[in-house]
Amino acid sequence: MRTMVLWCPDWSVTAALLEQADTAGSATTDAPVGAEAPAGAEVPAAVLSGNRVLVSNAAARAEGVRRGQRRRDAQARCPEVLLLPASPERDARWFEPVLATVEELRPGVAPIRPGLLAVPAPGRFFARAGVSGEEAAAALLAEHLVGAGVWDCRFGVADDLYAAERAARSAPPQGCEVVAPGESAAYLRDLPVTVLADEGPEGTELADLLRRLGLLRLGDLAALGAGEVANRFGSHGVEVWRRVQGAGVAPLASRTPPPELACEISFEPPLDSAEAAAFSVRTTAERFVAGLAARQLVATGVRIEAEFESSGAGAGPGVSARSWLHPRCFTSRDLVDRVHWQLQAGLASSGLRSRKSFGTPITAPVTVLRLLPEVVEPAGDHAEGLWGGGAEDQVVRGVARVQAMVGYDAVRVPVLQGGRGAADRQALVPWGERPTGLRPVDRPWPGAIPGPAPTRVFAEPHEVEVVDDAGAPIAVTERGMVTGEPVRIRLGRQWCPVAAWAGPWPVDEGWWLGPGAGGRVARFQLVGVDGRAWLLRWEEGGCWWAEAAYD
Repeated sequence: MRTMVLWCPDWSVTAALLEQADTAGSATTDAPVGAEAPAGAEVPAAVLSGNRVLVSNAAARAEGVRRGQRRRDAQARCPEVLLLPASPERDARWFEPVLATVEELRPGVAPIRPGLLAVPAPGRFFARAGVSGEEAAAALLAEHLVGAGVWDCRFGVADDLYAAERAARSAPPQGCEVVAPGESAAYLRDLPVTVLADEGPEGTELADLLRRLGLLRLGDLAALGAGEVANRFGSHGVEVWRRVQGAGVAPLASRTPPPELACEISFEPPLDSAEAAAFSVRTTAERFVAGLAARQLVATGVRIEAEFESSGAGAGPGVSARSWLHPRCFTSRDLVDRVHWQLQAGLASSGLRSRKSFGTPITAPVTVLRLLPEVVEPAGDHAEGLWGGGAEDQVVRGVARVQAMVGYDAVRVPVLQGGRGAADRQALVPWGERPTGLRPVDRPWPGAIPGPAPTRVFAEPHEVEVVDDAGAPIAVTERGMVTGEPVRIRLGRQWCPVAAWAGPWPVDEGWWLGPGAGGRVARFQLVGVDGRAWLLRWEEGGCWWAEAAYD
């Protein structure tokens, strides 16, 4: 089986420009990125790592920007060069659509690194009159990749991966260089040793050493003995020598395409009722769960997308999408409930439409509903025990039934977040959702009360009075000093002597919001002679409030 290699030059730069254009909402230039862009339309760009140029595109290289240059040297050679940060994750993410495009036409794709992949070379299936099957297949792949926005794509075909990669690097943009069967070793021997610089720092060092020794072609290296190569050029030199000898052939590590687990249903005519759509999606939800179960999987995170007809002239369909999480795993009934809640919120009045948690408001009848798994886990991790589920499983099922009856927002779970006051440190999250956007707990919160935390936090603080032995109200100065010692506290209509107190913990926050928006506050811990303990808050202006109680 012969090998075909697809190479996209300067992929790190291409991916960075694609991401930049996607973020901006429009292309950076009027022409696509690649060697086929009109003259003068391509932007000189380079990717930096450690303040040095890692990759530069053709326009930047034409101005003298080279790999390994410092930032200031690259800017001196080309002042208008666009410098972008390196991101291997970004390169891989933007190369995934290229893999998918090739995989649609030729299964068995083997990703090598972002910008480089290999597939088993197609045979006579794509052959046309006067054109071999391999060249015709490369032309078809190039046509689809150009349609996907990848203009500079080059192909090479040979008996082994190494020779095919060298051939791809010698091909023109959107072209293909084919090495005849059985000629890979001879093809490699004719190449100059400078091609090794494409293999990274080790290849560059080996190429420089070979040139200094007078070995100008890979064939000169292949003529040496194995022992001489191992003693003088190390492991990398031996690997290159083996490949030039034709002994470096290895099978491709082709990836298996992930199974299609998403399910969707189309409505004809479109539905404008959340109840009707939820009833119609039951069979699709059962099919979705059964498809996961057939692969011994369950979904703990699902994305629900609802397409609806756009009201704008010439505009495409609108999409309302939301990701849902489950504390255990989704059943078909759970999915139907989530569909109903999402559509009910999207089709509701304008007051509900303003809630961003349910995605884009649905302004027209729904035409398509789609269920996509976002987080899947092995079914064995969520299987019941030998003697059935425990009390925790029964609670989960009971809460799920209650939530299905009263609504998504009606069942909430308290979670801890960062803050200074007792009320600031608690947040309520809908049951089944993972908390997001909470203040971090591990931050230093100046003015926060020390532990232990109060056991009861009042939904509405109670107004109290705190006075000293002369009956004067206690206050806190701008320096955080108490004007007197708390002696008595009035809770409701009764006064209670103070047995012990601690504080104050002053806080000055919200002053940047404008007059009346913030101010100085101070918190106290106070214990009465009757044994009751309180968390009190003093506000600038002389008001005292009981925020919480200790048991």
